[in-house]
Amino acid sequence: MSVYLHILLAADFSDQDEYVAHKAVRLAAHTGAQLSLIHVLDDIPMPDTPYGTLIPLDIDTSYSMLENEKQRLNELGDAFDIDPDHRWLVWGEPKQEITRIAEQERVDLIVVGSHGRHGLALLLGSTANSVLHHAKCDVLAVRLQPD
Repeated sequence: MSVYLHILLAADFSDQDEYVAHKAVRLAAHTGAQLSLIHVLDDIPMPDTPYGTLIPLDIDTSYSMLENEKQRLNELGDAFDIDPDHRWLVWGEPKQEITRIAEQERVDLIVVGSHGRHGLALLLGSTANSVLHHAKCDVLAVRLQPD
């Protein structure tokens, strides 16, 4: 019996995504687990106003941003042979969306990159730290390499 049956790789499209992805791919191959991929769009251009959240009228900008993110997700997924049916591009807060998809898809392990921050950055939290504390499954925080 495998320790992990379904691994979710959380990508942030940083320069070190491939480093984290290689770890997730090797772990999935070693355990025979299915590998899935998620990227969360958390910088939706919708400013708050006294009357509520304003959705920008520049649809082309939002559309092109979305298309660019889709392309990046598919390039990463294709590079690591991740089934297109197991790739998610969602809008929201990363910790909530990553843990939501993990529960929905019955993921055993979430793999995220971590900068290993200390001090104020640790107090403010990071996506890896938030996922670690909110996920109902195991979380592997891959220490990112210094730039």
